[in-house]
Amino acid sequence: MLNPVQIEEIYKEYMSNLPKIAHDGVLEINLNFLHDEGLLTALQEDKSDPDDLTQYFHVIESVEKVTLFNEQFIVWIVPKMDGDQPLTYVLIALNHQEKPHLEIVFLTKGVYNTPRHVLKVLQHFLVDMLDTEATLTLFEKNG
Repeated sequence: MLNPVQIEEIYKEYMSNLPKIAHDGVLEINLNFLHDEGLLTALQEDKSDPDDLTQYFHVIESVEKVTLFNEQFIVWIVPKMDGDQPLTYVLIALNHQEKPHLEIVFLTKGVYNTPRHVLKVLQHFLVDMLDTEATLTLFEKNG
């Protein structure tokens, strides 16, 4: 597993080249996204899941960001200001042995820029990425 210094170096590399490295661009979280992904109902139910994926991370907090990492993922939660409007960038990378690979970057702002929304969307993407990785592994095994 990477150490915190290596994780910080990777973060700086990603942020300096974000438009180029974020192959799918920066997803803006809005009402349409939440509806299309089935997250509106989950946000309204407000049930805490004891097996919530976001509980299984090491956490590094700094003035600039919060970094979450484990053996599978590295996540950077980066609050910013756009004029007088707060927004939050979230970068999610798969933590491969050779080098992490940035998979998803999303942005929350306005009414969607709350810890609850950010964490729910983050959990959605982590589960989706785990499912995708499991499917790819299955295809590789079956040849």
